[in-house]
Order: sequence, then structure tokens, then C-alpha cells
Amino acid sequence: MPVKPKKKFQIILSRELAMARSAAIRVLKPKPFSVWEVLIPIIFILSYMRAKEQRELFAQNLIYTKKMALEAAFEIVNENKNKEEVLTKIDHKTKTVLNDVGEDIYSEEIRQCQMAEIDLLIDHYLSLLKADGDIYSTLIMGAYQTKVNYAKFINTLKDAEKWVTLAACKTLGDKTDTGTLAKLESAMDTIRQKEADDIFGTGP
Repeated sequence: MPVKPKKKFQIILSRELAMARSAAIRVLKPKPFSVWEVLIPIIFILSYMRAKEQRELFAQNLIYTKKMALEAAFEIVNENKNKEEVLTKIDHKTKTVLNDVGEDIYSEEIRQCQMAEIDLLIDHYLSLLKADGDIYSTLIMGAYQTKVNYAKFINTLKDAEKWVTLAACKTLGDKTDTGTLAKLESAMDTIRQKEADDIFGTGP
């Protein structure tokens, strides 16, 4: 029996969130707990929850554009909308965010780079939603067939993400946390390489 788009949507979203959480754990190293936090259970629990919430917020921010693109791809498949319609909807949504937040944090340049990333991701998620399979690895294999094809997509996605990062650095200026950005890029490279190896094997 063919897997319904809604189930594929959940499979893909769960995988994206799992990867984001894995990156958050690698990037946001928890600080050592003090002796008082260890000796007094309630303090230890509160400190642990704060660290956990910080990583979860970080992960949710990482999948911000990916979730919008996935929801858009699902609308195309499930509601017979066209790509132009869903991109227009996202364009309006991101413009609203820009008006609410302000140019010193979220600039038009960042927004335009995100729109380019989302455009790319919509095509990616459409391929996954249309592929046969009931687990993430089979969806990837069905959509890309070979490790080389998948690597080409990942490299294109990395370039799109890099433009978003460069725009953010330009907008934030001295407030940019370049150390965290470097750790994030390294973490995502490691996670994506392992994912490709797990799905297609360790060969070329």
C-alpha cells in the first residue's frame, strides 16, 4: 500500500529535527554542573532543563526555513497548489517577520537568501514526498538514486545556507557569533556525511 503524503511529511520532519538536535548538542556544549547543583536536586533539575531548552530552541531555529519549505511542498502534493502559490505565501510571511523584527536583526538581504534556500528545499522535499518508501533512507534513495546525486544536492544546499549565513553576518556585524557559526558548519558537515554513508554506504 502506498505511503500517504502526511506520513512521509512526518518522517521527513522528524529526521530534520533529529539532525538539528544532534547539531545543537555538538555546538552547545553544556557547562559543568557546580557542586551545589549536584547536591541539591531541584537546582540540578532546573539547570539541566535550562540547558535542554536552549538546545531545543537552537534546533527549532535551525529548521525554521526547512519546516516552511516542507509545509509548502506538502501543500503542493496534498492540495494541488503550484510552487508559485506557496512561494508567494512564504514571501508574505517572511516580509511580515521583517516588519516585526527590524532590519538590524533580520534584514531584507537575509530574507532574500532564505527565499532562495526555501526554493531549493521545496524541490528537494517534493522529490521525497513523491518517492516510494516508509522510512527516511528509502525516500532519499528513491529521490536521488545514487550517493553522487545526493552529494550534489547537499553541496548546493550548503551553498544556499552559506549565503544566508553571510547575509546574517553582514547584518549583525560585531554581534555575530562567528565561533558558533563555525562549529555549526562543521557539525552539519559531519552529520550529513554520516547520513549519506548510512544510506548509500561509505564508498563514492
